[in-house]
Amino acid sequence: MKRSNRGFTLIEVLIAMAITAFVALLGYNTLSTVITGVDSVRNEAQRLYEINRAIGVLSRDIRQVTNRSITDEFGTQASALEGGPLARETLAFTRSGWHNTLGVPRSALQRVAYYIDDDQLIRAAYPILDRSAAIEPRETILLEEVERFEVRFLGDITTLQVGADVTVDRRFWQENWLADISQPGAVIELPAAVEVLLAIEGWGEMERLYVLSSP
Repeated sequence: MKRSNRGFTLIEVLIAMAITAFVALLGYNTLSTVITGVDSVRNEAQRLYEINRAIGVLSRDIRQVTNRSITDEFGTQASALEGGPLARETLAFTRSGWHNTLGVPRSALQRVAYYIDDDQLIRAAYPILDRSAAIEPRETILLEEVERFEVRFLGDITTLQVGADVTVDRRFWQENWLADISQPGAVIELPAAVEVLLAIEGWGEMERLYVLSSP
């Protein structure tokens, strides 16, 4: 008997190559989808961290508001807290708790301001309370891709009302918190509460309500 050594035909080789290419393509697409998903989750987690960090800094400052007016670079009195569309900054106030780890001879109070510039939430901090024209603030970008930054103010805490669906009744809230400009040197007392609204690209609107402690 003769033994026949028969190899693969060209068609069989092509079929095998096609099957191998299909399996490789399927594996690549699956791996690519997994990598893309991991990158998306990582980016979302980083973005969430940035948002939480910005809100954390803002919340810490507002919770430490203190009733101390200042003298600005124009030599006029500025209230302990001011804000709104008609104000110089969307929100500006004096806060306590400014840590002094180096023991520098300075106050533990600090003047800070928050505003939007080129879709960025900026925190400006002044090194002294009563400043001259030569004093520049230290500006920090807290968050990017911010579409809106708005504040509202409540003068009397007894008018704070929350509906059954946990929505705040804003009939008594004000968009601006400013002293009467017709009275030179006049200042306005601290509001009872401050509400902050942030509209963040891709995340929608976020609201925070802060009830200020008594001075």
